[in-house]
Amino acid sequence: MRFTSKKGLLLLMGLIGIFLTACGNLQNADLSGNTSSNTASSKSAAYQITGTTDGSQYSALLSDGKYKVSSSRGLTVDQNSNNFNVASFEDGLTTISKQQFSPDKYAFQEGQYIARTTANSWLKRKSSSNADGLNPEDNKQTDSNKRAPIYLQQILEQDYLVHSGSTYKLDGMAIGLGMNSTDYYQKVQYGATFKTTISRADQEKQGKEMAQKILARLRQKKELANVTIVFGLYEQAANDSLVGGTYFAQAVSKSGTTLSDWTSLKQENGVLPVVNNEKAINGGDSDSFNNFKSKIQSFFPNLSGVTAQVHYENDSLKGMKIKITTQFFGENEIRSFTQYVGTAASRYLPANVPIEITISSVGGMQAFLNRDSGEKDFYSHVFSSY
Repeated sequence: MRFTSKKGLLLLMGLIGIFLTACGNLQNADLSGNTSSNTASSKSAAYQITGTTDGSQYSALLSDGKYKVSSSRGLTVDQNSNNFNVASFEDGLTTISKQQFSPDKYAFQEGQYIARTTANSWLKRKSSSNADGLNPEDNKQTDSNKRAPIYLQQILEQDYLVHSGSTYKLDGMAIGLGMNSTDYYQKVQYGATFKTTISRADQEKQGKEMAQKILARLRQKKELANVTIVFGLYEQAANDSLVGGTYFAQAVSKSGTTLSDWTSLKQENGVLPVVNNEKAINGGDSDSFNNFKSKIQSFFPNLSGVTAQVHYENDSLKGMKIKITTQFFGENEIRSFTQYVGTAASRYLPANVPIEITISSVGGMQAFLNRDSGEKDFYSHVFSSY
């Protein structure tokens, strides 16, 4: 196991950053900034990127030295309380975008073209006072099988820009539609919560129809008339899920208002160890994690919990995030434990997949370990103070 504080500090920045840390390699990019005309404003602005890495992630575009936040980011129908959905919804759309917009060529910017008021009206039900609502009109039924559920939970826009001369030009956009698998509702205000289960077939049907409507609306904007627009359909995880949802379909519109060539995606998220006699997505990966868990618990018994989130694409493990909760207080004890965790992780956990391990206590994060895809050893960092 290699131990490096520099790598640990970089990883810490990656943990606490929201999206500013997404960096890539742009040709002819200049951190000193370029003065140009903003595509969303007539005012002159100096553009910068956040930095360069190996080209596997996006550089974020700064305007006048500031990170531009989308006014509609994080806007959802107020009914889903699973915070994991927000993170996986955003991260998954970025992953889909890489297939169309290479991080070597494109810079990332949070969505600037769908205003918060617009997104809010789209998320609401269609009604006489809200003709743009994408969710169906309320049919006044309260039976779970008869009512018209809320299908669309959240909308996410991401913009992708290319370096052109002394400026950056919008050249691509990604739109994520978060579709409910479970619609939570109340028959009377402040009353008991009921739920309507929505099938994948209905999610897909409604999502594709909504994407078509959104595409037509976006194309009406002059600056979006000819940019490539990627759509992703995402299934929201239920409120009690310990992981976020996954994307199940995507489509690309190069031009025009037709969106017909959809591609199915096979993604699954799970939690280890499995409970309540549930079946693991992959038995071998589950056994590997259980061996790792047993090993570190036998060596350091003062652990409150060891759990993992796992992500699969086309039945292959693509990543694992492990959370270890401790009762340690001594720094030397934490340092020794971190070293042992790195050794056990290299021996027992699946090889050739990215793995993140956080070690935390009530007082906060105590240590962090990381191994990127294809690497053999774990980098680690123990947090301390003077």
